[in-house]
Amino acid sequence: MPIKTTVITGATSGIGKATAMALAAQDHEVYLLVRNIIKGEAVKQEIIAKTGNKHVSVIKCDLADLQSVREAAIELSQKLTTINILINNAGAGFSERRVSKDGFEMTFTTNHLGHFLLTTSLMPLLERGQARIINVSSEGHKIGKPNFDDLQSAQNYSSFKAYGMAKLFNIYFTQSLAQKFADKGVLAFSLHPGVVNSSFIEGLKGFDKVLMKMARPFMITSQQGAETSIYLATEPGLDKFNGRYFKKKKLAKTSPIAQDWAAQEKLWQISEKLISKSVA
Repeated sequence: MPIKTTVITGATSGIGKATAMALAAQDHEVYLLVRNIIKGEAVKQEIIAKTGNKHVSVIKCDLADLQSVREAAIELSQKLTTINILINNAGAGFSERRVSKDGFEMTFTTNHLGHFLLTTSLMPLLERGQARIINVSSEGHKIGKPNFDDLQSAQNYSSFKAYGMAKLFNIYFTQSLAQKFADKGVLAFSLHPGVVNSSFIEGLKGFDKVLMKMARPFMITSQQGAETSIYLATEPGLDKFNGRYFKKKKLAKTSPIAQDWAAQEKLWQISEKLISKSVA
């Protein structure tokens, strides 16, 4: 029988796929939350073929569509009684400002708001599983500033600023989870995976894409990028590091602004309001 039940977003490519593969190889029951079911089923079959672990399932979950997120959470709640590990791995950057069907800027909703809704919706299962929640952030958070007056970047859009703010919000979210749910036995961690040669640049255009392609020779593999996520999912005795940020499987420093406790709580409250407004 599987030793842990793991749910992971963004598992059809890059570090998400590498993380899912590694945890399946360690006999985890793995649920792949994916935007594209056809790709998800192909990855499922690849994982089964390579690991021999048949406890792999695919669930439709488009993080840019909050109704899709709600439906994924409902499906998981119907199939499972506990979740031991939730890896909020999916992320994207966009050269031009785009808006989701719910009316939210895509970088914000894909990297933060969708994961906020998924995690809070699954909290009963996470509490029962004494779970670890792992949020894949980035060193890019260090260019991020919390602009609560323009969360949707409607006034002045910059792909790098929007991405930096979203990655900063991953850290805020992690620290809020650690504060709010530690007494329930739930742990939360954030991490920088490294600069990974993955499909991330597919969301970029123009000069942004050129810069990323120029950096490719210096990037690490998806397997290397997955190492810290796997570490945080499996390493025993991490309770004392609840809420902390990791890099290369070690504690790392965040930007000073990432320690703004008032901003963290403000983000939580705003996120709750936004997801409640998006209900049809």
